[in-house]
Amino acid sequence: MTTRTLISPAQLARPRGKFLYWTAFVLVLVVFTLVFIGPLYWMVTSGLKSPQEFAQTPPTLVPKDAHPGNYADAWGVMDLARLLGNTLYYALGALAFQLVFDVAAAYSLSKLRPVLGNVILGAMLVTLMIPATVLVVPQYLTVLDVPIVERNLVNSPWVIWLPSVTNAFNIFLLKRFFDSIPRELLDAAAIDGASPLRTLRSVVLPISRPILGVVSIFAVVGVWKDFLWPMLTLPDPGKQTINVGIYSLAASVTENWLLAALVIASLPTLVIFLVFQRHIMSGLTAGSLKG
Repeated sequence: MTTRTLISPAQLARPRGKFLYWTAFVLVLVVFTLVFIGPLYWMVTSGLKSPQEFAQTPPTLVPKDAHPGNYADAWGVMDLARLLGNTLYYALGALAFQLVFDVAAAYSLSKLRPVLGNVILGAMLVTLMIPATVLVVPQYLTVLDVPIVERNLVNSPWVIWLPSVTNAFNIFLLKRFFDSIPRELLDAAAIDGASPLRTLRSVVLPISRPILGVVSIFAVVGVWKDFLWPMLTLPDPGKQTINVGIYSLAASVTENWLLAALVIASLPTLVIFLVFQRHIMSGLTAGSLKG
């Protein structure tokens, strides 16, 4: 069975076809590399420049006199250790809540088959079509005076954790993976006397590590990169996240220190992606085929 492509093997074997193919390939590769790597390179090198060189027009591609001390100065002056600690605390809390509630919701929709389960799943997926900014006002009014408990959650970790729990995208990913688990495994556990909760803990979760890793990464990165919601709900400087804290201090520091701080704030998410990129791809495709 042959596979058809845009360029036939006969055309690719000719010198002209081979030249055009590799020329187009190299151009596309270079352009996309510059588009994605260019801003990162500019941010890192700008953090190494002096204030005078940073303001120079036209800008220099390579710093004439590198100042790596800018990163240490930005770390101390902008108190990035505290901001990173706050963000990590919020991110791990959101991760814990998502793993508990999103896994439970996805498992129920996939294997327990509740009444109107498809309607509930459809309603969740509809929320993905609503821009996040549209929900900011009703969410803010809710956290100002939470119904029933009548508590103000502003400046508390709960204001970050609770809105992140109901993540329709993560529930959909988990449900799709759970759907691919053979029903025979669950039936065998039921025959051995395992309850649905015991089956989830002892059978489903151990074989769901790839998708749980993906959901964990999405949960941490989602909190790490969020800006608008923490800015509205965490006005206390001592409780702000890294993005909001840098924004609040931007007017009081030089531009090169600001760029150095942005590099430091970006490093954790970049490291997570570079280390776990293979796991991310395997987790996203793990439930695409029924086993």
